[in-house]
Amino acid sequence: MSALAPADEHVAWPADAVEVGRVIDAWGIKGWIKVQPYATDPQALFSSRRWFLQPPDVPRPAARPTPRLLRITATRDHGDVVVAQAQEVSDRNAAEALKGARIFVSRASFPTAGEGEYYWVDLLGLAVVNRQGEALGRVADLMDTGAHSVLRVVDDTTDPPTERLIPFVAAYIDQVETAAGRILVDWGLDY
Repeated sequence: MSALAPADEHVAWPADAVEVGRVIDAWGIKGWIKVQPYATDPQALFSSRRWFLQPPDVPRPAARPTPRLLRITATRDHGDVVVAQAQEVSDRNAAEALKGARIFVSRASFPTAGEGEYYWVDLLGLAVVNRQGEALGRVADLMDTGAHSVLRVVDDTTDPPTERLIPFVAAYIDQVETAAGRILVDWGLDY
């Protein structure tokens, strides 16, 4: 008999929830799930024991309701994916029912970043200003090129909006001030 514990409707969704992965399949026969993390280093998945779920973007026919919360009892790195066991998922059928579910964790449960390290989620929306005090826009997105990350900065005060790609490396990034909400860069308006 397959069992998936009922959704915890009384559990409050964290105000600082960050989407960190997606359930891609069941793993084994004892209710473990296989997760595709969005980060190359999925420490947020390993550090949190409370994963909040949203149903898949495309509902599956005759799918069971997705629980709001999974209480994680074990996680393991498994190549490019993470496998996890949750109290609410007792067998393979229950794990398969979660396929496609989006996984969120509280930003507060992320491990502390090291000196000079930043979570992308903390950079999104920061104002980008150059050494001359000129506003270049706000961080709209980041890209991973393999060698380093690149800030996608959008200035929507221009018509049409201006987009700049700034390598997130010490040669161009002077200071990141998350508390002040800005990044100081060595980058011109005409670059």
